[in-house]
Amino acid sequence: MAADLGARGTAQPATTHPQPAAAGTPLVLSGATVVLPTGTVQGGRVIVDGPRIAGSAPENAQVIDVTGHWLVPGFVDIHNHGGGGASFTSGTVDDVLTGIHTHRLHGTTTLVASTVTGDMDFLAQRAGLLSELAEQGDIAGIHFEGPFISPCRKGAHSEELLRDPDPAEVRKLIDAARGRAAMVTLATELPGGIDSVRLLAEHGVIAAVGHTDATYEQTVEAIDAGATVATHLFNAMPALGHRTPGPIAALLEDERITVELINDGTHLHPASLQLAFHHARAGRVAFITDAMDAAGFGDGRYMLGPLEVEVSEGVARLVEGGSIAGSTLTLDRAFQRAVTVDRLPVEDVVEAISANPARLLGRYDRIGSLEPGKDADLVLLDHQFALKGVMRRGEWVVDPQLG
Repeated sequence: MAADLGARGTAQPATTHPQPAAAGTPLVLSGATVVLPTGTVQGGRVIVDGPRIAGSAPENAQVIDVTGHWLVPGFVDIHNHGGGGASFTSGTVDDVLTGIHTHRLHGTTTLVASTVTGDMDFLAQRAGLLSELAEQGDIAGIHFEGPFISPCRKGAHSEELLRDPDPAEVRKLIDAARGRAAMVTLATELPGGIDSVRLLAEHGVIAAVGHTDATYEQTVEAIDAGATVATHLFNAMPALGHRTPGPIAALLEDERITVELINDGTHLHPASLQLAFHHARAGRVAFITDAMDAAGFGDGRYMLGPLEVEVSEGVARLVEGGSIAGSTLTLDRAFQRAVTVDRLPVEDVVEAISANPARLLGRYDRIGSLEPGKDADLVLLDHQFALKGVMRRGEWVVDPQLG
């Protein structure tokens, strides 16, 4: 697809009653408000030719009128544990594919599969399974959240399986992932934490500070060692204090850190989200889901690793203890809430939900924006920012069926 700065389609007259395009037929999506890296274009167009965004429309292109809609890049989720009733930590290959497809239906065209704390041998086995899916292009990599986290801030992780971040064990997981490890969340104040951050940085794996009881000074040390992400900022870490600012202040103030935010209305008060955007600006925020099995599936009882979770009215909590246990969020809901409830500029939301996570993954040359030559990953939203269509690599995942 091509993002054409305000130009109208010329291949053939637009129609409000398009017929499905034949396989491989180039498309011109015309008349939308298109969010580009250079700004927002009213009445713009995006051209799809095969799996890529094109710079000009071939003569045989089908023109589809999407006037009154928004066209934004496909969403990129760097922290996601499952969906559609399926877990990335414990499910079969078919289960994992079900979870991936569930999130694609909600606009997430690129996804990193996250695990939760488990036995080291089990996590290494999961890394092998997930790495195969990464090699096939189904996921963008693996995120290990645990077991190298603080028992003081364990959240929905099994305390008896937690361990200090021994660099040798961190290396075991990296090796098991066969070059597909994208990120590891660590409590960097624990013994071996700083050395593990350095190890991750040397191997091109994102070191994320999270589930941590670190002080401000310990967090600064971790950032200087190579940490670049704050795992779900504010959650599973000490609160911001005026005498003991803790990790939140260190993570917000440092330009090297991208902060994850779960914008579901449960994990964060709107004022906390605004605080993060004020200090980190849109360029250092990544919206994530931290989704578990129930995302896109419904209320009920689920397992998150070895722990039982009760989902009621869309909020997931541990049966024992009541701690929040991930979310049931999908990124289309996070987008809509950010614009309509939090009143963030659409351009800032696109930055946080597409461009920034794509940059973190080193994939901004292929995804994260609507530019010629990039993958034809896009989301079509109506005037109220409700999802109407999803395209991944030039193929409709959710066909808007306009007209």
